[in-house]
Amino acid sequence: LLQLLLPVASAEPELRFRPPAEAPVRLFTEPELARYDGHQEGQPIYLAVKGVVFDVTSGKEFYGKGAPYNALAGKDSTRGVAKMSLDPADLTHDTTGLTEEELKSLDDIFNNVYKAKYPIVGYTSRRILNEDGSPNLDFKPEDQPHFSIKDEF
Repeated sequence: LLQLLLPVASAEPELRFRPPAEAPVRLFTEPELARYDGHQEGQPIYLAVKGVVFDVTSGKEFYGKGAPYNALAGKDSTRGVAKMSLDPADLTHDTTGLTEEELKSLDDIFNNVYKAKYPIVGYTSRRILNEDGSPNLDFKPEDQPHFSIKDEF
C-alpha cells in the first residue's frame, strides 16, 4: 500500500512560494545599518521600522541610490514612516509626540507593507538592548522563532 501511495504523493503540485532559506538574523548598530543604504552597488539595501531590519533590496527602484524613498534606507526610519515624511529630522526611531493617527498608520504600514513584503534580516540594537546595554527581557522577535538574543552576545 505504501508503494502505491508514494507516487501519488510525489505527483502533488509543487508549492509556488518557497520561503527563503533561513539566513541568520542579526543585531545591527546604527553604523552597521548605515552601510546598507543603497549607495553601494551589489550590496543589499536594509531599512528598519520599529527596530526591525528589513531587506528591501527587491524594492531597489524605491529604496536604491537616487530612488524616491532612498532617504529611509540604512537607518531606523520609524518616525518618517509614521508621518509619511522624508524630512531628515523625521528619519529616526523616535516616536515621541506622534499622534494616535500617525501611530495607527505606522502599525498598518509595518504589518501590511514591510512585514508582508520584505524579509526580516535583524533588529536594531536599540530594540534588543536597554539604554544601559543590558538585554531587553521584553524583546519579542517578529516572526523569527529561530532568532535567539543569547546568540548575539
